[in-house]
Amino acid sequence: MSEIDLKKEGVTGVNQRLYKLPKDSNERHWIIRNPMGQHAIACGLDAPLTVEIQGHVGFYCGGMNKHADIVIHGHAGVGVAENMMSGTVWVKGNASESAGATANGGLLVIDGDASSRCGISMKGVDIVVGGSIGHMSAFMAQRGNLVVCGDAGDALGDSIYEARLYVKGKVASLGSDCIEKEMRAEHLEDLARLLDLAKRKDRPQDFRRYGSARKLYNFNVDHADAY
Repeated sequence: MSEIDLKKEGVTGVNQRLYKLPKDSNERHWIIRNPMGQHAIACGLDAPLTVEIQGHVGFYCGGMNKHADIVIHGHAGVGVAENMMSGTVWVKGNASESAGATANGGLLVIDGDASSRCGISMKGVDIVVGGSIGHMSAFMAQRGNLVVCGDAGDALGDSIYEARLYVKGKVASLGSDCIEKEMRAEHLEDLARLLDLAKRKDRPQDFRRYGSARKLYNFNVDHADAY
């Protein structure tokens, strides 16, 4: 296990050390101390590293992650795991708005609450939130799964495509073209897998599923004058 003091090396220094690791390096487990809420920590990692950040982080921590497992022992600012491709980003506290925005793959776990626009334009990522999420979450969500163990704010899934949304608590309101859907055996199985990955004890049967009514993004020639 190797340690880096961000207060001494700065964000650029920390990220450069992680980028430049040789492919055959045995230094695979890193501890980052004194993050001090700085932005863009551990962004763009492209190696199977384990990175633990001991404290709160600012904007875009773990953005564009590929292969790495990143654990944030604190709260995260705007856009945590933004555009993540693979790997895991785990927030042990709360996350600000746009968590997991545009992410293509991997797993984002937020043990606490997430603010507005969680999972906006998600494109294949799996997101599990232990608490509640804010308004406009999963806006234009295309693929992947958003699991919410608490409540969801207004306009959930507005203009959603084919992502699957699972909410255990109350939903303030659904956005355009988002409807409640039947929870079939395949969904219960998939949800159980995601909850297990996030080390959650919630029962899949207590969740409701939401998704696209598929009416918003289909052109209908009979209604051409309305477009």
